[in-house]
Amino acid sequence: MVLSKMKEEKSSNRRFFSRPPVWGALLAIIAGGLIFWWWDEIALWAVGVFDIFGWGLVLLGLAILVLIIIAFWPRISSFLRHLKHINIWLGGVAVLFTLWGVLGLFNLGGNIGQAIIGNNGTFLAVLRVFGLLILAIVFLIPRKFAKAITNAAKWIYNALFKRKKSRTPLGPPAMPVKSTGASETISRTNPAVPPPSEKEVRSSQNSDLKQVAREVWQRYGASSSLKEVDGWKLPPPDILDETPEVSLSDADNKKRAAIIEDALASYGVDARVVQINVGPTVTQFGVEPGWDIKTKEVRERDRDGNIVVKPMEISRTRVKVDRITSLANDLALALAAPSIRIEAPVPGKSMVGIEVPNVISSTVSLRSVVESSAFQKILARSKLAIALGKGAGGEAIAADLTKMPHLLIAGATGSGKTVCLNGIIASLLLHNAPTELRFVLIDPKRVELVSYNTLPHLATPVIVDAQKAIEALHWLQQEMDNRYKKFATMGARNIEAYNKSSPDGKMPYIVLVIDELADLMMAGFEEVEEIICRLAQLARATGIHLVVATQRPSVDVITGLIKANFPTRISFAVTSQVDSRTILDTVGAEKLLGRGDMLYLPTEAAKPKRLQGCYISDAEIERLVYFWNSQKPEGLVSLKVEDLSRPQPKVRASTSDPLLDAARELLEEHGTISASYLQRKLRIGYPRAARLVEELQNEGQDED
Repeated sequence: MVLSKMKEEKSSNRRFFSRPPVWGALLAIIAGGLIFWWWDEIALWAVGVFDIFGWGLVLLGLAILVLIIIAFWPRISSFLRHLKHINIWLGGVAVLFTLWGVLGLFNLGGNIGQAIIGNNGTFLAVLRVFGLLILAIVFLIPRKFAKAITNAAKWIYNALFKRKKSRTPLGPPAMPVKSTGASETISRTNPAVPPPSEKEVRSSQNSDLKQVAREVWQRYGASSSLKEVDGWKLPPPDILDETPEVSLSDADNKKRAAIIEDALASYGVDARVVQINVGPTVTQFGVEPGWDIKTKEVRERDRDGNIVVKPMEISRTRVKVDRITSLANDLALALAAPSIRIEAPVPGKSMVGIEVPNVISSTVSLRSVVESSAFQKILARSKLAIALGKGAGGEAIAADLTKMPHLLIAGATGSGKTVCLNGIIASLLLHNAPTELRFVLIDPKRVELVSYNTLPHLATPVIVDAQKAIEALHWLQQEMDNRYKKFATMGARNIEAYNKSSPDGKMPYIVLVIDELADLMMAGFEEVEEIICRLAQLARATGIHLVVATQRPSVDVITGLIKANFPTRISFAVTSQVDSRTILDTVGAEKLLGRGDMLYLPTEAAKPKRLQGCYISDAEIERLVYFWNSQKPEGLVSLKVEDLSRPQPKVRASTSDPLLDAARELLEEHGTISASYLQRKLRIGYPRAARLVEELQNEGQDED
């Protein structure tokens, strides 16, 4: 007990002397005693130091105090961080010498201050101090200093060398007024000036279009390195815009992968993220299912005879995929995502794909897909290569229209159908001359495809009327039959074999594009369905391909016959699972994000693939149209679709009822008969008896 008390007293004494106020006071007492003891020597030394440093000692003391604060408060790591910024340290030293030089100007800086300003007069001394100040500013704020110097140089250059712009006259500017599709300007300054006539407006509009087409041709078509086909120059890829893509950091993706693993583990699902594929709109996290391990406790005795409980594995089974797919909503909650799509499993890989929307979605330009190796491989073997977009992993996706052979597109309003159609048309225009490819464009909306109205590829101007669209479908059916007759005379099986052996020249491909199928179905349901199904069944070998889009994927628009003949389908965002099943025969399209996010179901795939569609702007479309309009080679044969008259529907010949003679005899015998009398006498139903009465009445009217 005595020893323990002595130890406690010693430890308490140590704690007392280890306190900062105590040892600080002790150090102050010791320092005061030493100063008092050596005061005379310290006074002589201080006078010499003051002669050397002057009042710069105050500046030096402040600098040392700042260093002490940085080193010991709040922690040493901050001091180490400040060591990385060398320019800050150099700027601080320059500020110290600047202030010391200012003291030297007033004979307060000692020998060091005098050395800073020199002995060459006051003017040079001030210049030296000013130079040190500029040097300090350069080290402390280099970017702002460089920006200020650049702005000053630009201002001096503009003031000395650039001419002043002429002043615009006072008054309000001219007001543009749209009328009859052209832009007119009415001057407010002179209201007496009459507006231009309609002819003047059209002539000015045509001259402006010609001027724009001429400029586009001079920029893109004047090069001699362009590829030529039958006298037509194909547009270069740089006629399309190149849009930079936004990429997410690896740290964000790793953080989301950790959230997915923790969320699955919290629900008792053992899984880990083995692959991260970053796409333009979504990021696919490849999750590998783990194992469900069952164990039991086994009791054993160790060497000392004690009982030890050890776990022993009984069975090991893979985690079922359904357990991961059923947690889609829970994963969306953990990731704070609007919706996620789970692809289970990913085709060709032993993992489950969890597609999470990106915080920032990037735009997929048409040019980036056209210049990709996937598109070029398809283009090497087929002229009808089309660019679709990029997959969830950022890979470019292209397709061959001849292999599809027809494409069905559906999606809600504003989901990206028309942009997809424009991308398909532009892909074909980039690599096909009018002698190789013709378009039949049907646009019931009247505003989506009319920008292609002047293309030399069109077999007829863009069709906006439903009745004319039905007539064009009849013409296309007749064209298909005529082509089959030509194939039979030449002994060719398809359009490729015919073009190789035909002496009359090449037969062009024809692509029918319908922007809204529902409007045509309302105009003539049975007629449109019959023609589209017949074209889809037979037109592939003749080089006629269909691209049909609709915003109402219901069973009365996309019927069973149409779906059966369109094996390749694209679905954009839809409103319900019923619409998704109608177009894709599976759910998933209702979870798409819109704005080009789509599911692509090719012929050879069992499951749809998620893509971000290509985007092409109106300016790019106009450049393509102007490029083709600037060329006028001879020998282009018109297909003359507009001269076709709609065939009259076939009227079925009326067949007389076999009991009409018996009914006529009864009428002659009794004078008057009724439907119920014929029903009893001839033992027939009332509808048939009523028809017989009507026929007998019509015969009596004809005789009169």
